[in-house]
Amino acid sequence: MPDHRKAFKRPPKRFEPRGLSILHEDHDIVVVDKACGLLTNATEKGNEKTAHSLLGDYVRKGNSKSKNRVFIVHRLDRETSGILIFAKSEEAKSFLMLEWPKFEKKYVAVVHGAMSEPQGRIESYLAESGTHRVYSVKNPDEGKLAQTRFQVLRTTDQYSLLELELLTGRKHQIRVHLSDEGCPVVGDKKYGASPKGVKRLALHARSLTIAHPHSKEPMTFNTKIPGYFTSLMAGSAPV
Repeated sequence: MPDHRKAFKRPPKRFEPRGLSILHEDHDIVVVDKACGLLTNATEKGNEKTAHSLLGDYVRKGNSKSKNRVFIVHRLDRETSGILIFAKSEEAKSFLMLEWPKFEKKYVAVVHGAMSEPQGRIESYLAESGTHRVYSVKNPDEGKLAQTRFQVLRTTDQYSLLELELLTGRKHQIRVHLSDEGCPVVGDKKYGASPKGVKRLALHARSLTIAHPHSKEPMTFNTKIPGYFTSLMAGSAPV
């Protein structure tokens, strides 16, 4: 469907938020590359800066009375970097959330050790404890089906670099599945081991393919593999 609306004009660069790289923006969506350490949205505990609040300030262009808003479509863990998409209207948000299971979501991770196969699919049912720790169960009545496809891109004596595709979207799905395989994500203090000196969780949302909420045309957004991951695989990152 052609878009006959006026061409979109982005706010001046001085309003662009720190900790977020804007990959794409139009009348309906804004797509960003989130830095590791930045929350997607606020918790009940505090008012620290989040991707949501930073983008809210950005679309208001410094005008606190502006009615411009961004709406959360999905989330990334604080420790996970990569692609996040926000909607600019309730209609766009509803469409993206409804269609979200159909979209292609790919990640890259550096994990400890080597996978048993060069590619495959991990499947389990995930449940969550009272302390918010997610774990796999065999009984489908006790958890939600989670499926992760993986491909080994490179292996060293210590680590493996994986490409992962989310076939379902469960909380901490990739981290739990890789821990179950005996290859936890490097820097994962919750589901693995974090060697002294590791700077961050080595998990990055690298690619996202969606249908645009207005035109319904497919759009793919990509980012580079973080330099820290490359350094880990080359043996030059501090661990």
